[in-house]
Amino acid sequence: MSRKQIIRYIAIVVIGIMLAITFVQLGRWQLDRLDQRRDRNANVVAHESEPVRPYQELMNREIGDQDQWYRVSATGEYLPQQFQVRYRSLDGAYGSEVLGVLKTDEGEHLLVNRGFLPRQGAAPTAELPPTLPGTVSIVGFVQRNQQGDDVAMTPHEGQLRLINSESIGASMGIELVNGYVSVLESTPADSSELTPLGRPSLDEGSHFSYALQWFAFTVIGVIGLVVLIRGDIRDRKKARKKALQTNQPSQ
Repeated sequence: MSRKQIIRYIAIVVIGIMLAITFVQLGRWQLDRLDQRRDRNANVVAHESEPVRPYQELMNREIGDQDQWYRVSATGEYLPQQFQVRYRSLDGAYGSEVLGVLKTDEGEHLLVNRGFLPRQGAAPTAELPPTLPGTVSIVGFVQRNQQGDDVAMTPHEGQLRLINSESIGASMGIELVNGYVSVLESTPADSSELTPLGRPSLDEGSHFSYALQWFAFTVIGVIGLVVLIRGDIRDRKKARKKALQTNQPSQ
C-alpha cells in the first residue's frame, strides 16, 4: 500500500470520526431536550394543582424555571400602554400575543400576557384590542422572562419578539415585577378577539425519535466507512492483479 493511499485512508477515518462525534453529540442534545421537556411537564402538573395564590407570594424574586406554571391572582387597573409580541402561533394559527401592564392594588406594575391575537389577513401587525377600563382581576400562570438579543426584547413602536419584564420596564421608565403572568381568567372578561394561552401541551415531542435518528446515523456512518475502505482495498487489489496478469509475457 502506497503512502498516498495510507494518507487517504487516514483522512477518511478522521472525517468519519468527526462526523460520528457530531452525530452522538446531537443525539445527546436531543435527550437533554427530552429531559427538559419532562421536567417542565412535571412542573406544570404539580404547580397547576396548587391553589391560586396572590402574585406577591411567588413573584417577589427573580422567576426561574422551577417557579413557572403556578397559578396566581392579581387585581388592579391596566395602564393605557400595551405591546404586541410578534411571530407567535397557537393551535396551528399564526398571530401575536398582547401584553398589558397592570398597576396592582399593591402599587406594583405587573406585566400581563392578555392572550393570543390571530393574524388578520396578510397584515403582519394588527390593531390591538383596547385594555379593559376600571378595576380588573386576573388569574394566570407565572412565567419567567424570555432571554435573547436586546433587539428582540426591547419594544420598538410597541412591538417586540421576546417577553422580558426588565427590558419592557426600562423602555417605559418604570420598574415591573420580575417575570409576567399569562392570563387564564379575567374579571371582567377580556376581548373576545384574544385567546388565553392556557397550559402547554404535556406531550414529550419528537426529541426521543430525533435522538434515535442521530445515533442511527452514527452506526450507519461507521459501517459505511468500513465498507468504503474495504471496497476500495479490494478494488485496488483486483486492479493490481489484473495489471500483473496483463503484463505477464505470453508463453
